[in-house]
Parts: sequence; structure tokens; C-alpha cells
Amino acid sequence: MMDKVLFGDNQFFAVSHMSDEKSREQSIRFKDDASIIRVLDQAMEVGINTFMCTTHDRISNVCDHFRSHPEKYSGFKFYPCMPYAHKYANAVTEHGYLGTIKKYVPGNLFGTFAKGGLAYVTKDFISLMELLVDAEMKMFKGVETPVIFIQNVLVDLILGLKMFEVFREYDLYIRRKYNAEPGYITMNLPAMYDALESVGIKNPIICSSINKIGFRMSGGKELYEKYLTEKTFRPIAMQVLAAGALRPKEAIEYLSRFHKIESVLFGASSKTHILETKELIESLMSNN
Repeated sequence: MMDKVLFGDNQFFAVSHMSDEKSREQSIRFKDDASIIRVLDQAMEVGINTFMCTTHDRISNVCDHFRSHPEKYSGFKFYPCMPYAHKYANAVTEHGYLGTIKKYVPGNLFGTFAKGGLAYVTKDFISLMELLVDAEMKMFKGVETPVIFIQNVLVDLILGLKMFEVFREYDLYIRRKYNAEPGYITMNLPAMYDALESVGIKNPIICSSINKIGFRMSGGKELYEKYLTEKTFRPIAMQVLAAGALRPKEAIEYLSRFHKIESVLFGASSKTHILETKELIESLMSNN
């Protein structure tokens, strides 16, 4: 059972869906690791014990801090989300396309396209997936990671290519190698559910935008509502405020209609805001 409230990391790495100015302010505020750790400590103080985070290089430093204080952070959980796309974009800037391929990609991956068979491509894609998972999970060694997510940048690419067997292999690999549950972040919840169902994955953990106005809900709000009501899976709601278009109470009241929603992901940078949001989620979604 996942916690009802999950704390995210967008605010730490200058990702604001509201404005570029907000992003700049956050970038300045969280320019050092101590400022991130301070907010995580505040989240813990109000009873939040799960941090859903990217594999940004600075998260490695956060994990170092948590490992060095095991008694203080006993029971605290990390939900890694990979790959961190900016890491590879930065690698392209630094090393060029060929250098990035040599750095992260097995040499025969692109050569398989010449063979003309999707099976060849899929096989190497799965091998690449396992290598990248192992590389990005190194920073989390020694901390609790009960759920490990694929980011939507990769999930939705796989969806578009219809290489659904990659999801099945990811599911098996995460369970076998890390004794964890696999999770999937997507901008198309209905298509993702159908893809996982097609390869035999039951009751999956799917994190997607869920909000009252249909913001970033590919396929449309009505279809999402149908799946949230009728299908068997474990939804995590993100982007619930629709980039600031909704007030928190209105946004959470909408989520409370769907009893299958297991968790709500949000980010905040002050203890007051963290506490207010947590209490709102728990009070309005107490029956979920």
C-alpha cells in the first residue's frame, strides 16, 4: 500500500508549470543540496515519508545524506523516476550525439535497424533498458525504493512504437532485480492501461495527470473518468492543480470522487504549504 501523499521534486530543479519566473526563483532558492534536505526534513516533520524523485545528479547527494543518518530517516522511502531526460540532453551538448551513444548505448543497438526486424530492435531495447535502470539505481543503494518508475518521456515513446513487451520485461526486471514494484508515468492513462493489460500486467501502478479541467490528460477527461471508475489499477494523481488553474480545495474535491486513486503527488517549498496540502488531501480523500 502506497502512502496517500507523495512529495515530488519539481520545485527543487526549477521545473514550474506556472511560469518561467517561478522556475528562476526556485533555481536560486535550491542552488545547494542543504536547501533541498531542509525541505525534505520539513515534509517528514508533518508526516510525509515518501519522496518521488527524478534521477537528477543532485539526488545522489541527497541519498548520501540519508544513508549517513539511518536512524533519523528510518522508514523514509524514495520512488525513483527514470530516465532523467535532461541528463542525456546535457550529455549531447557536452559529448555530441555520437559521444552520448557511446557513453550510454550498447554499440549494436542502432545497427539492428538495418536488419529490418522489430524483434531485434525490441531485444536490444530491453537490454538497454536494463543497463540504464542499473546505472541510475546506483545512487539509491542503501535507501528504501519500494516502487521504481519509468518516466513518461520513455513510457509514451514505447507506447507510440507499440513495443508493449518492453513493459512486461521491465515489470519482471524490477521485481526480480530490485524486489520492488514497477510504476509507469504517462500522459495517456487509458492507452497505458490497455498496453499493460495486453501483455498480462495486472493492477499496475500508473501515475498520470488527473485534474478537473483535463490538463495534460491525453484521450480526454471523460475517458480518464471511465477508467478510474471501471478499471482495476493503482492510480497516482499528478498535476492536480492544472498548472495553477485550480485552487487546491477544488482540485482535491474532484479527485475524491474516484476511490481508486491511491496517492496524490505534489511539490511545495514551504512547511506551511506542505502541511496545508497534506491535510487537505487526507481530509477530502479519507474514504479512498
